[in-house]
Amino acid sequence: MQKRHLIQALALAVGMGSLGGVQAQNWKPTRPITIIVPWAAGGSTDQVTRVTAAEVEKALGQKVVIVNQPGASGSIGTKSALDAPKDGYTWTAGAAQDLGSYETLGMLKTKISDWHLFLNVANVQVVGVNPNTSYKNAKDLLDAMKAKPGQVTVATAGVTSAGHNAMELIAKNTGVKYRHVTYDGGNPAVVATVAGETEVTTQLAVEQADMIRGKRIRPLATVSDKALDLEGFGTIEPLSNTLAGFKAPANHFGIFVPHGVPDEVVKTLEKIWTEQISKSDALKKYSTSRGALFAPYQGTQAVQAVMPAVQANAWLLFDSGKAKVSPDTVGIARP
Repeated sequence: MQKRHLIQALALAVGMGSLGGVQAQNWKPTRPITIIVPWAAGGSTDQVTRVTAAEVEKALGQKVVIVNQPGASGSIGTKSALDAPKDGYTWTAGAAQDLGSYETLGMLKTKISDWHLFLNVANVQVVGVNPNTSYKNAKDLLDAMKAKPGQVTVATAGVTSAGHNAMELIAKNTGVKYRHVTYDGGNPAVVATVAGETEVTTQLAVEQADMIRGKRIRPLATVSDKALDLEGFGTIEPLSNTLAGFKAPANHFGIFVPHGVPDEVVKTLEKIWTEQISKSDALKKYSTSRGALFAPYQGTQAVQAVMPAVQANAWLLFDSGKAKVSPDTVGIARP
């Protein structure tokens, strides 16, 4: 009951602007729009944001500029967007589960309800290993982590990143310990595993796809209870085949616009999401080729989609001792 009320309250706060729907007045930006990607170039957020930005450009008839500002698990770039003038010309992007966890980590005082959510895809994490390792399947890797606690190196984009969240969830379910090696984004973390700096990465399929197809990373399992069909490779089996009952909530990505911007900006974006993004062939093609799920949600639907991962991530970080603030004190109920 508490979880349902939380989602309803957040949906009301974030989705207020969607009531006008497609009867929106049209915003005509007079200068380029900036989207701050708070992660390194080439990673999952950077990839999908550039595809989405090109679609928004066509709809608005105005340039959309991507600025990469990595650091502190995405909180630095997110803060820049939050602190920018509320004129509608500065947005940010990323995974909603990260956005919803910054306050519990003590990194940035912000909540999901501070933002208008415009989602594009849901991503799936994959346990990938350097092909020179001896790990042929997920059981091999987990057995090695149990035999050598804290010695198997795992590359991620840092605390709260999709890869870190995935590995923490695996550790919670199995009791294994690992050596966490952090990078400024998902792409550098994947490259590190390819280069042999680390043995494992648990970053997203979209970040590993080319290396998997090129046989430079061996995928062991999706961090999910569902298999993933990756174009040009085949099927990656789910971790639930190894860990009975294992599940992970969908990891939704998108563009985030802070509350306080002019209403016409929000309503125009809602119209674009309804009329263009929801039908975008470019985003559909990206999803199919990279191993993501096409999920163009906004407003109330977006909040309902992201909250399971926000709750799971915030409490996982708190229970593992990595969060400074109990999630329930900042409005995030235990799932």
